Amino acid sequence: MSTFFIVATPIGNLGDFSPRAVETLKSVEYIACEDTRTSGKLLKHFGIDKQTFSFHLHNEHKKVGHLLNILNANQDVALISDAGMPGISDPGFLAARAAQQEGHTICVIPGPDAATTALVASGLPCDRYSFEGFLPHKKGRQKRLGQLAEEDRTLVIYESPNRLLKLLDELEKYFGANRLMAVARELTKTFEEIQRGTISEIKEEFSSRDSIKGEIVVVVAGKGYSE
Repeated sequence: MSTFFIVATPIGNLGDFSPRAVETLKSVEYIACEDTRTSGKLLKHFGIDKQTFSFHLHNEHKKVGHLLNILNANQDVALISDAGMPGISDPGFLAARAAQQEGHTICVIPGPDAATTALVASGLPCDRYSFEGFLPHKKGRQKRLGQLAEEDRTLVIYESPNRLLKLLDELEKYFGANRLMAVARELTKTFEEIQRGTISEIKEEFSSRDSIKGEIVVVVAGKGYSE
């Protein structure tokens, strides 16, 4: 049977791309990409010249069949996302499940991911944590926030920059102004920033800015934690 490789890519700094990841991508017949244009720049930088096809949130169900056809033809396939580990708030789960069910080998090439990078950098407990990804935008959001407010593990949440202030308002409402947290922005990139403090302090900091840009990871202390 063939091998389905799931390959982590840099979340910002290209120096974080491992030699094993480069070697793997050079060895497969096809590379499935979240965005072929974005991945094309990465592949060109590392001299990787392989056939690619798109595999993203909006066509994942349809492209799983195409991916399986390649694997069933005894050709290896790698999956990469725009940044980080495929399957973590990015497409990947359906493909891994389908490949496993067909009897193909699943091989993960580990590397950077924003969730654990932000968690470790936050200064909050890392021994037990809950990765929430992106919270629901509408249906079920308030209920989920109420549940998370009672969680005693550290929380890791992804958020877009244009919705960060709304999330901070909600965290203050449900978690209380004095809960400790951190906001990590543009991790591993030139303008990396990590703001630490209480929810009210972080809210005040970002509310004072003319604009908020970059990839955002929010880390919140669990209920009952204090320094």
